[in-house]
Amino acid sequence: MIVKMKKLTLLCTRSQQDATLEKLRALKVVHIEHVQAPSSGKLEEARNHLLYVQRAQEVLRARPDTDPTGKDADQLVDAVWKLLETEKQLQEQLQGLKHEIERISPFGEFDPRDLKKLQAEGVYAKLYKLSLKEPCEIPDSVAIEEISRDKTDRYVFAVSREMFTLPAHEIRLPDRSLSRLQRHLEKTEKGLEETEAELQSYAGDKALVDKIADAAADKVTYLETQAGMGTDSAIVYLKGFYPADRESEIETAAAEYGWGLTFEDVTDEDEAPTLLRNPKWVKPIQAVLDVIGVVPGYKELDVSAIFLIFLSIFFAFLIGDAGYGLLFIGLTLFGKVKTKGNEAAQPGLNLLLIMSTCCVIFGGLTGNYFGIPTESLPAPLQAITNDFMTGLSTETGLRDPDVAANNIMFICFVIGAVHITIAHVWNFIRKINSVSCLSDLGWILSTWGLFFLVLEMVIGADAIPIPMMSKNILGGMVGSGALLILISLLAKKEFFGLVTLALDLINNFVDIISYVRLYAVGAASLAIAVAFNEMALGMGFKGLASLGAALILFLGHGLNIILCAMGILVHGIRLNTLEFSGHAGVEWGGIHYNPFKKKNETLNN
Repeated sequence: MIVKMKKLTLLCTRSQQDATLEKLRALKVVHIEHVQAPSSGKLEEARNHLLYVQRAQEVLRARPDTDPTGKDADQLVDAVWKLLETEKQLQEQLQGLKHEIERISPFGEFDPRDLKKLQAEGVYAKLYKLSLKEPCEIPDSVAIEEISRDKTDRYVFAVSREMFTLPAHEIRLPDRSLSRLQRHLEKTEKGLEETEAELQSYAGDKALVDKIADAAADKVTYLETQAGMGTDSAIVYLKGFYPADRESEIETAAAEYGWGLTFEDVTDEDEAPTLLRNPKWVKPIQAVLDVIGVVPGYKELDVSAIFLIFLSIFFAFLIGDAGYGLLFIGLTLFGKVKTKGNEAAQPGLNLLLIMSTCCVIFGGLTGNYFGIPTESLPAPLQAITNDFMTGLSTETGLRDPDVAANNIMFICFVIGAVHITIAHVWNFIRKINSVSCLSDLGWILSTWGLFFLVLEMVIGADAIPIPMMSKNILGGMVGSGALLILISLLAKKEFFGLVTLALDLINNFVDIISYVRLYAVGAASLAIAVAFNEMALGMGFKGLASLGAALILFLGHGLNIILCAMGILVHGIRLNTLEFSGHAGVEWGGIHYNPFKKKNETLNN
């Protein structure tokens, strides 16, 4: 359920501003809407400090835990930053040394100071790289000594009693000899190791740095709220939104602190935040919404319950393996034990438990356990399979994989049509007092007409397990649906919709077909499992070969599980957030309800 919001305007004197903001933050109720763009010197300083602390936080999080240093909080971040600066300088120094060594290593070991002494005595020495393909002309007054060569060039030492320049690539003399450069390189690498070890010693202070970062973030939020307030002479004021059922808390605080208040209903022009408040059984889906970072708009439908139900069904079809489902259940229960007391982890684990249970049920009905043929399963597992879903013929007593595939696809299309119908039925009920409801009634009719057309085109009229409707009835359903949509568009004067109506009907047809991905991905997962099982069987389970077979099974099924997980993200979530949501009119463009509070404080919603 999307919680009803109301608008708040709060007024206080300038002298009360800080006390007002502190109390408002303690209430954890008001989602602030800035009256003006926040800007101040203190705010800019606080933002820079937050970035400063977050950089130290990021560096320490990347390192394994160790014991705390006991260092003072004020000194800790500065110490980490000094080490980061030292590390940066050493890294730059290291790159420079490596480049210099690479540049002069073809000339071997020599001391540049000796060459400078020769120059003082009137002997000029230079280093050159001469091309083997294009030899240059060497003056008689210049003597050269080849030091080394590679496939394309030779590296020489050129000497003369006169100043000279050869028509070739001259190599600048280094400041130090090759051996001194290498010693400096070793010293720099050692310095980097020591710096890294010192940074690692601070990894035990992650919790303290997290507290510092949270405090810095709280200061930024406070100053943004303060700088975003409107001013009028001696009065300052702020605006925001709050859950309507918590109005009394604001009134009580206003009476105590002497605030001026105005409460207003949210209008269509307002960008009110969305607060979802659902029954306990629906809350697990919040884990998915948090991961993908979306929330329905304030004026849209809360589809959380439908999302949970159908995502669990999609999970079962896309994974399709009872063995994998049991494995997921075991890992989930282990995770719940390890995270006992961690409330933030429970919604995600509960969601995985629900989806895995659905997967076990679907896998049991289809007789799929780690890709093992149904005929090879123990009799109790064979007994719980569903004849329709496994393509079992009552006449021959044999399972036909083609019939099973058609039946599973049929179920997928039924799920798709029902899913889309729920969206339009929901909207029809909401719009029942408006002519707009005719549009949704039209889409319901056209969806079921197109559903039978999809069955005929994809599965075939002779292969579907229900009687096929006549073309006249199907045409009448789609035509009547289109007519109702047309009447609704004309009544609402949405003339552009008339132009796109044909395309919208085609999109509806495509949306129904898109649910075949549930079968396709599940079938691909089964094929991969079967392929790796056959590879392992081909290697055998005798002697050392059994180790190879076990490795194949472990890696093969592990890869399959990873691909299945990707399928849930790509297909399972997509069918809810695009196909279904498109028909329900949910654009997922809502603003998360984020009341003014300290970062790590929990909400009382």
